[in-house]
Amino acid sequence: MSDSEKSALKQNGGAREGSGRKPLLIADTDRQKVEEMSGFGVPFEQIAAVTCNGINVTTLRKYFSQQLIDGKAKANNRVGMTLFEKAMNGDTTAMIWWTKSQMRWSEVRKHEVTGADGGPVEYTKIERVIIDVKPED
Repeated sequence: MSDSEKSALKQNGGAREGSGRKPLLIADTDRQKVEEMSGFGVPFEQIAAVTCNGINVTTLRKYFSQQLIDGKAKANNRVGMTLFEKAMNGDTTAMIWWTKSQMRWSEVRKHEVTGADGGPVEYTKIERVIIDVKPED
């Protein structure tokens, strides 16, 4: 396309100077806010609504993917450290949770079915009866 054709397009409704969507301006405070909110577990839709005066979730994932990952990782790290410290200091609840989630320990529950008098369960055989019903003519 020649320069004269391009200028003709601009005069006749083509791409004009200043038209279109404004570029997304991202401040460091926006990145920090996204990271913190991600760490707190705020849903992406809500993070997007308050970031850069409101953006789409797709835009959030595109331009803030590292902050979304880092926020969750940093929060998990802090909670894990606190849980570990509590377990090491003798907090029984923290120890139980740690053994179940990290060591794959579990409580074994055994269910035993007994009859009314504590003896074996008595089973009764039920016979199946088929009734053939013919429609009236």
